[in-house]
Amino acid sequence: MKPSLQLKISQQLALTPQLQQAIKLLQLSTLEMNQEIERYLQENPLLEREDEPERENTYNTSSSNERGQEEPVPAREESSEERAELSRSEVEEDRWSQDSGSYGSPARDRDDDEGDSQDLQAATTSLREHLTWQLGMTQFSDQDRALIRFLIEGLDDDGYLSASLEELLETIPPEYEVELDDLEIALRQLQSLDPTGVAARSPQECLALQLKALPQDQTRDLALAVVERHLDLLAARDFNKIKKSCACDDDALKAAHALIVGLDPRPGARFAAIDTRYIIPDVIVKKLRGKWTAQINPDAYPKLRINRLYAEILSQQRRGEGGLSNQLQEARWLIKNVQQRFDTIARVSQAIVDRQRQFFEHGEVAMRPLVLREIADTIGLHESTVSRVTSQKYMATPRGIFELKYFFGSHVSTDTGGACSATAIRALIKHLISAEDGKKPLSDSQISEILGQQGIVVARRTVAKYREALNIPPVNLRKTL
Repeated sequence: MKPSLQLKISQQLALTPQLQQAIKLLQLSTLEMNQEIERYLQENPLLEREDEPERENTYNTSSSNERGQEEPVPAREESSEERAELSRSEVEEDRWSQDSGSYGSPARDRDDDEGDSQDLQAATTSLREHLTWQLGMTQFSDQDRALIRFLIEGLDDDGYLSASLEELLETIPPEYEVELDDLEIALRQLQSLDPTGVAARSPQECLALQLKALPQDQTRDLALAVVERHLDLLAARDFNKIKKSCACDDDALKAAHALIVGLDPRPGARFAAIDTRYIIPDVIVKKLRGKWTAQINPDAYPKLRINRLYAEILSQQRRGEGGLSNQLQEARWLIKNVQQRFDTIARVSQAIVDRQRQFFEHGEVAMRPLVLREIADTIGLHESTVSRVTSQKYMATPRGIFELKYFFGSHVSTDTGGACSATAIRALIKHLISAEDGKKPLSDSQISEILGQQGIVVARRTVAKYREALNIPPVNLRKTL
């Protein structure tokens, strides 16, 4: 073969840094976007928030003069109507605070402060600290205190003693001369502390400890007998065998069952650290003049601007060369991409609201089937862009806060040739089970037949899948007395 040169013309899509930044911001959640913006604010001195002082330094980045200098936005004076509306809203807010006893009331503030301090103390106190504090107020011997502390360290987050006493005894050095009877005595002393049921070695023992701490009566004795000897039958809802073994009637077993259900199988969970995560909705849905409208949440929209001091320095230079010029361009890109991100979210959200308006009127049973391509074709975006918009973005509605992906789902055919959303079918299944007779609960086949009578063709396996997704137990575990 002879070497040769050839010319070839082809097209190639190149992602510019600005486009890469826009795609990245679009797929981030609100929390992740705020973290990304904070990073830009620390690295770029030309970028700042509008809520910072010296608002007269704000520049309008959408317009520029011939030399590329930023034009300041003049301060806008409020009209008399806006001032009246603002005063009216302040009066209504003060009236609401006084009527509802909110945090604006001094007396309520004191009560809330006391309640918050108690909740904070309970949340910050671990189970081991709570038990150790009680141990310091007992009259136990020094050896028993040491063994109880040793057992406390072996408790899990639910308050159970995960290892057996024999295994724990093997970890104690022989020179301490501790026997198994000593550990059993220390365990009984530990189980006498609060919360009741702590240091149990099984759920059966945990429930039995809580029942033994109650005043003795017929209901308590029957419940204790069921827990100690027939807990597996109770879990299987085999009430006939329990009544036959315990020689009791329906009323007595029902009272004992209610007592057992009221017990706490995880006594140590109340002292566990709670990881609370808050959601800031990106969109707020309201019904304005008879039409459902999606609006961007102003609390989730970061307002950015160009720093005036550095902009004036750049405007005095003949050529925008150097690091400040590049940072100015990056700041403009970020402001534009943030605005474009929320504009895209608003368009997608409004398109979803328009197609799911029956959901906002009547609930889950009125949810219609919806796919990403339908929204993409409506607003003229690519399907992947709609997928990025609906990921980790939330919508606050009168029916609750939902992720945008919640409004998309598969569908099931109906007898009339239409389609029914899977969300609506799950809502129907939940409604049928909530209204069923506890003595004769509906099976998956019966639910499938009922839905078929309503024109929705759903197989028994599909009903079982939707029921499991709703965390609803099967028919044999839903049977009641």
